[in-house]
Amino acid sequence: MAHHHGHMKLVLVLYVSWAVSLRHAQPFKAVNLGNWLVTEGWIKPDRFDGIPNKDLLDGTQIQLKSTKLQKYLCAEQGGGNIIVANRSSASGWETFRLWRINETSFNLRVFNKQFVGLSKLNQRTTIIAGTKNPQNTEVLQIIRKIDDPNRIRIRANNGLFLQVISDTKVTADYQGDGWKDSNPSVFIMTILSDQAMHGEYQITNGYGPARAPKVMQDHWNSYITDADFRCISSRGLNAVRIPVGWWIASDPKPPEPFVGGSLKALDNAFTWAQKYRLKVIIDLHAVQGSQNGMEHSASRDGYLEWGDSYIQDTVKVIDFLASRYAKHPSLAAIELMNEPLAPGVNLDSLKNYYKAGYDAVRKYTSSVYVIFSNRLAADSKELLSSAAGLNGVAIDVHYYSLFSDDFKKMNVQQNIDFIYNQRSSDLNAVTSSNGPLIFVGEWTAEFAINGASKEDYQRFARAQLEVYGRASFGWGYWTYKCNVDHWNLRWMLDNGYIKL
Repeated sequence: MAHHHGHMKLVLVLYVSWAVSLRHAQPFKAVNLGNWLVTEGWIKPDRFDGIPNKDLLDGTQIQLKSTKLQKYLCAEQGGGNIIVANRSSASGWETFRLWRINETSFNLRVFNKQFVGLSKLNQRTTIIAGTKNPQNTEVLQIIRKIDDPNRIRIRANNGLFLQVISDTKVTADYQGDGWKDSNPSVFIMTILSDQAMHGEYQITNGYGPARAPKVMQDHWNSYITDADFRCISSRGLNAVRIPVGWWIASDPKPPEPFVGGSLKALDNAFTWAQKYRLKVIIDLHAVQGSQNGMEHSASRDGYLEWGDSYIQDTVKVIDFLASRYAKHPSLAAIELMNEPLAPGVNLDSLKNYYKAGYDAVRKYTSSVYVIFSNRLAADSKELLSSAAGLNGVAIDVHYYSLFSDDFKKMNVQQNIDFIYNQRSSDLNAVTSSNGPLIFVGEWTAEFAINGASKEDYQRFARAQLEVYGRASFGWGYWTYKCNVDHWNLRWMLDNGYIKL
């Protein structure tokens, strides 16, 4: 009996130590440190002001109309074919995405992802969209008219200009000058500004290798400091969620155009977190190939290309972060990927990655949580089965009352009711007593209403705090600093819009 008794005690001790060992004392009230280690231009637009030709960054979408023919350039069949000049209106096949080489030279990527360049035939003067790997023959220089910068000419790498000879013949053999409408080498460039991207790729490649290191270092040093962590701690928050990019794992010499230094900033964050008793949630916000095509995933040109071929590389980033910070007492969780987009990110691939990422973290620690992020535009329960049977897993759901026409049709009270009814039920649907914990990793008190009063904002924020306060892992406000006041948690707290 004594032996049996001892065995029981041993089991109990093990159970208690496991329960205690997960570093999750209370639901987190976190703030996201957006735009610090992963750039999001809308949060602080003036960071881009020093870039020459700053309206022609990577991923910018342009359409080109021949002034002579009054027709748009088009990649026939969307790519893999000749370039023609016979379209009277422009949509996908008539839109070109820029890859910036320097401030005036670019590659132009077409709908099917090939690049515009010189044909190997015809003494290399015919213009085609033939290759998926741009070389010298795909380098095009955009020359803008000084007093009318969207009137342009395009010089190919043979030194001659693109011209429209007929509506089905575009060549690179024009030698003349001038800007008249009748000139076959003149185009009107339309920039689709609502598609503009201002992420980490755009800012680092925009400033270029000579200037970007200092620009980024100055930003990292000043944007978030010891004083900010002190402030966060004093406001009743207990954690920070820190978005990072995949290149942090190869600091101090990441692949171009990214620059080294974000790792030192993250090290500082851990020092400050410990000093002010805050927990850190590291969030891999930007992965190689991009999981959603958005600027905040550091996408170059808006295409979502993360998939099976990137799984091993992405796991290596998680392994790096876990090995570096697992033993740090302030680390609460590692989030394996932010906002993968359905259906572009395949569910089976994502589950395989999440399991491999989980295993990578568990090599170093049993006490840090691993967070799986739900796919946007997918069934919110689709990851529950993957998390079953794994210890210390949370699922991140993002709840914004923006970005869809449904919200634009609602008045203030309907927005508030939506939180109390729909979001409450959304949260209940993914929460189970023996399932993973749930983290509302991003929400904000901004909504799709113009001219709402301070009291409207207070009520809307209060509703979210009440409902998201029931999330078993906690919540994270987006974001700590922002040029747009209602997205800026520090401003919202300072001005009495939010009370914790």
